[in-house]
Amino acid sequence: MSEQLEHEEWRGNTGGTTWMHRALIWSFKYLNLRFVYAGMAVFVIPFYMLFAHRGYISMYHYFRQRHKYGVWKSFRYVYLNHYRFGQIILDRFATYAGRRFDVKLDGKEAFYELYEGESGFMILSSHVGNYELAGYLLKASNKRYNALVYSGEAKAVMENRTRMFAGNNIRMIPATEDMAHLFLMNDALVNGEVVSIPGDRIYGSPRYVECDFLGAKARFPLGPYAMALQRGVPTIAIFVMKESAYCYKAYIRRISADDSVKGRNERAALLVRSFARELETILQRYPEQWFNYYEFWNHDGE
Repeated sequence: MSEQLEHEEWRGNTGGTTWMHRALIWSFKYLNLRFVYAGMAVFVIPFYMLFAHRGYISMYHYFRQRHKYGVWKSFRYVYLNHYRFGQIILDRFATYAGRRFDVKLDGKEAFYELYEGESGFMILSSHVGNYELAGYLLKASNKRYNALVYSGEAKAVMENRTRMFAGNNIRMIPATEDMAHLFLMNDALVNGEVVSIPGDRIYGSPRYVECDFLGAKARFPLGPYAMALQRGVPTIAIFVMKESAYCYKAYIRRISADDSVKGRNERAALLVRSFARELETILQRYPEQWFNYYEFWNHDGE
């Protein structure tokens, strides 16, 4: 299964073996989270940066070219980006162990307006912050949630996701090569349920929209937005961003297109660009929480 544009090679599954993941979950029942952060900052992150050079270079380009940081500031933010990503991965395992995080909501009215209505709707996530944390906090009593997930994720992660989602009426839909996940998502929307899908990655489809994004052209998948229009359901974006050791802030934004535009493809393109603008705003506020470890803006040779 390919979850990326043609130029993209990074898959983004959680590294490590199953016994390592289970040992980490067990340890979080006893260890102070800040202590684990400190050990990671001193020992793990420098080692990882040395031996994951391609991701390191792409992040340097992101800070240098897209945020226009100087050389040394870009290097410093590459380290901060890896550290923040490590924190978020550890937070997921801490959640599996029963730890709780405070999540502040910005724009919750947009969410509950749709959640309490009769129609299904679509949630667009992205590879920033810690969107997965929202799924552990949601109690989907009125509408079932259907979350598209990467099918190649680590065993212990999938086991714990399933365990924690089970009590929240959330169903995981693995993305598959035969595209069967598209039918499951379509059926969910027809039945008035909620579908959650990344808005910045393509799952097996070559269709995309080119957007102005952080000062350069970038490609975003067309499929999720076309599906929302085809089914006539509203769309929101949710970004769950880390603010401190035990605190996150969730930004909920309505994604919409001009009703005066008649063509479906044209309206879908407007939705894509609306999402890209909201994502850009988030990254201007949290530049270090961008976790697409490949040359997102590089389309040379295609």
